Amino acid sequence: MNSARDNIMVCVTQQKTCERLIMNGYERKKDNKDKLFVIHVVNENQNFLNNSSDGEALEYLFKVSKKVGADLTVIRAKDTIKALADFAIKNNITQIVMGASPDGDKLRDHNIALKLKKKLPMVDFIIIP
Repeated sequence: MNSARDNIMVCVTQQKTCERLIMNGYERKKDNKDKLFVIHVVNENQNFLNNSSDGEALEYLFKVSKKVGADLTVIRAKDTIKALADFAIKNNITQIVMGASPDGDKLRDHNIALKLKKKLPMVDFIIIP
């Protein structure tokens, strides 16, 4: 029996459409030992929750995360890639679920995923179109 467990990290933006990413992460859990983490990193230089729809969307994603037993973590950072990588290392992440980049739905088209993959070579990346 395989006792290794998966720690799945879902990267979201403050958009309600990210629910599909959270649900994808949830469906990847094999059993209750697997853990699901939902994370949103805000660049320190950007306005955060500068309009009510941002707050509404994050509140919605918080509820979706809670429904599937995940915590939603919001981090402010100068370096988004470093913040995501540090979080992944700290939580022994084995899989990262991300939405597709506007440039395409493959890893090679995803700038953030490619940079993260260099820092986290042992992590599986799942890019959702």
